[in-house]
Amino acid sequence: MLIYGWRKSVQELATATYLCGNCQNPSAHALRRAVTKFTLFFIPLFPISSKYFTVCTFCGMTNKLTKDEAQQVQAMQQQAPAPQPMPQQPPVPQAGYPQAGSPQPGHAPQQYPQQQIQPPRQGF
Repeated sequence: MLIYGWRKSVQELATATYLCGNCQNPSAHALRRAVTKFTLFFIPLFPISSKYFTVCTFCGMTNKLTKDEAQQVQAMQQQAPAPQPMPQQPPVPQAGYPQAGSPQPGHAPQQYPQQQIQPPRQGF
């Protein structure tokens, strides 16, 4: 008697942050790979299929990806610069007393550029 079948396992490959197409939130997306392997007597022998997908950590929406797109998401995650600390905002001044380091009249507040990361294609 032969006992055979298949087993699926899911591996998390990377995490990238970009705008979700479903909930429109800039959230982390986990890049995962589901591998189906042929088993003989409950021992996984060789892979039958492999599928890549991302999961939004905010709303849970999944998007299927091709292998090339998954490699692009991994490269995007590796090339992303290390997060820089947020600039500290000065505390709210007390009534009538100017704070040291607070913006002076006639000076424009400093603007910080925002980085846009394009998400992979949406849908199945």
